[in-house]
Amino acid sequence: LTAGLTAAVLGSALAASGCGAGTQTAVPFPETIQVQNADNSNTITVTGTEEVKITPDMARITYSIYTRAATASACQEANSLDLNKAIETLKGLGEETSIKTTAYGLQPIHNWNSDNREITGYEMTTSLTVSDIPVDQAGAIISQSVEAGVNGIESVDYFSSNYDATYQEALEKAVAAAQTKAETIAQAGGRTLSGILHVEEQSYNPAARYSNSDTLTYGAGAKMESAADMAVMPGQLSVKATVTVDFGMNP
Repeated sequence: LTAGLTAAVLGSALAASGCGAGTQTAVPFPETIQVQNADNSNTITVTGTEEVKITPDMARITYSIYTRAATASACQEANSLDLNKAIETLKGLGEETSIKTTAYGLQPIHNWNSDNREITGYEMTTSLTVSDIPVDQAGAIISQSVEAGVNGIESVDYFSSNYDATYQEALEKAVAAAQTKAETIAQAGGRTLSGILHVEEQSYNPAARYSNSDTLTYGAGAKMESAADMAVMPGQLSVKATVTVDFGMNP
């Protein structure tokens, strides 16, 4: 029986390889046969999210300097004068290395009620961003900048110098939360976890390290209160981390 079965198998293999059938193409006989187990019953995937609050200790202020004049050259000259005064004031406050001009624009002012939309003047706005300001100095810096010629504050962004360490803490807590969730699910099915198979970070966003305040803008000639330092209320910054974790389960 064994010899007959062997002969039958060999005959089938020879027939498949084209032996004895001159018109058939030879098919190589596989050396090994791989079997893949598609059963995922020993894996559980969960998502963990955790949030840690932190008080910002640094600020980033974006100012705007707005001017109007009858001619383009006069408008640009007046804007440059106010801009230079603001920059010199900020340098005197120790902010020289963190000053950056981020935007500027000069535009004509049209009389839209006239037939030919005549130009009645020009307006120019320059944006100036100052970074890495200690929160406890932000109010004084804003007030003195206003006195130096700044007539608009586009935004005040807050962040923490300990953001990275806080984010690592949130990541650890997110993984721990995922494990607690997976253990609960596994125990409900009478199983236990064997360990972590794969972890994927879902939440990293560099822009999230900044907390944005309201925008304050003022037109040409407007007066901003600067008799006393402006109050700065940064509140708290939310640092959130989310991970997706694959856990193995014991049989």
